Amino acid sequence: MIKLIVGLGNPGLQYQKTRHNAGFLFLDDLVSANLGGQWQVNRQFFGEISTFSYSGERVVAMKPHTFMNKSGQAVGVIAGFYKIKPDEILVVHDELELPVGQVRMKFGGGHAGHNGLRDIIARIGSADFYRLRIGIGRPQVGSVADYVLSKPSLEEQQDMDCLSESVLAEVNSLLMADIAVFNQRLS
Repeated sequence: MIKLIVGLGNPGLQYQKTRHNAGFLFLDDLVSANLGGQWQVNRQFFGEISTFSYSGERVVAMKPHTFMNKSGQAVGVIAGFYKIKPDEILVVHDELELPVGQVRMKFGGGHAGHNGLRDIIARIGSADFYRLRIGIGRPQVGSVADYVLSKPSLEEQQDMDCLSESVLAEVNSLLMADIAVFNQRLS
């Protein structure tokens, strides 16, 4: 079962609704659906955390306040404090290789150039954690960095909002890390 859900993003108002903050945006929806939006800043853990109970287990949701490329610092500290193993962690992040409006869950793998994943793997010493990949698509023109740090179009945002609702409807398969069921229901 998943005991730590980490949404990747960058802190600050200028990044708030950008494609790169897909992990933060999803966690806001998840926490709101389960707790009424109760986030608490925790300097010890370098971010905002929220806890809720699921199937009798404590689940910690976290939005690191470190920038994306330093996400592993926050993940390492909180996982160590709560004694959470890598295979009990779900990292929610933007994914260039999936079209907008698609989501896939997977276990393990490399970082595929994603600096947030790269730092988490380095800091916890393992790539054996779950990932919820939220499709943002690839830019048609321009740099990837400019694209991920820009806001989606209204149509893309609507697709992402619908996607979030669909994922929340599958919260059981998500938290139980049932990849096959989750991916089948959201394909």
